[in-house]
Amino acid sequence: MDFSILLVGHGSRAGQGNVEINAFAELWRSQHPEWHIDVCFIEFADILLDAGFDLAAKKSQKVIVVPLILNAAGHVKMEIPEHLAKARERHPSVEFIYATHIGANSGILSIMQRSLQKVMAGLASPDPKNTGVIILGRGSSDRIANGEVAKMSRWLWEETAHELVDIAFTGITFPRLETAVQRQVKLGMTQICILPYYLFTGTLIERIDKQFERLQQQYPRISFGLGHYFGFEPEIFTILDERVLALVGAQASTQMMECDGCEYRQIAQEHGHGHQH
Repeated sequence: MDFSILLVGHGSRAGQGNVEINAFAELWRSQHPEWHIDVCFIEFADILLDAGFDLAAKKSQKVIVVPLILNAAGHVKMEIPEHLAKARERHPSVEFIYATHIGANSGILSIMQRSLQKVMAGLASPDPKNTGVIILGRGSSDRIANGEVAKMSRWLWEETAHELVDIAFTGITFPRLETAVQRQVKLGMTQICILPYYLFTGTLIERIDKQFERLQQQYPRISFGLGHYFGFEPEIFTILDERVLALVGAQASTQMMECDGCEYRQIAQEHGHGHQH
């Protein structure tokens, strides 16, 4: 094998989130024993981006950097590329190739359809005509990233008989979950399915669980169902396989990084702004 893979997870203050990402990487390794897969994190972990790049550079002359991230916002467009540029300076003989993030696609739609079916099956009256759906994302200051969630909402609406499929966010932007629930109740929904648009557990998933309990108390006449984050669904592995296989024979010079033509990044650089938490 003439390449290695660096899987980049977000990282979480909740330790179990990082445990799940490492477990995901281990399962991916078992599916491809011929691939060498290392893991690093953007934040809240022992091995962060710089250490991850340096580790991968010691093992191979070609490193495929794979962001284990759903939507392209500041981390994908700014932070990872900034650290990647410095890694290229530190390791000029190593070819780093930046893969595309997971994104919103038919694989993610399949996961969401399956999740919705499971939640509906747990309701006493699984009727899509009186059951609203809320896709609950993390939220970003990047409108394109938020638009990916809206895109999946539209796709899910077209593939199901649910008359209301809304989006909500846990932070940064709006609407928030409580507002989306209020809207659906006013429009006559007697059941509401909440589908987290997340890869792994973490502090925000814990917050969603608490919000869910509070909503059940706040609306005792409404039947609520809560879906599971995506985690280890087979479609996630398939998407990553496609990202890697598309780049195995590629040259870094012929691959435009996702952030290279990004208006968001160009404007930020012109005004002297990098990524900050």
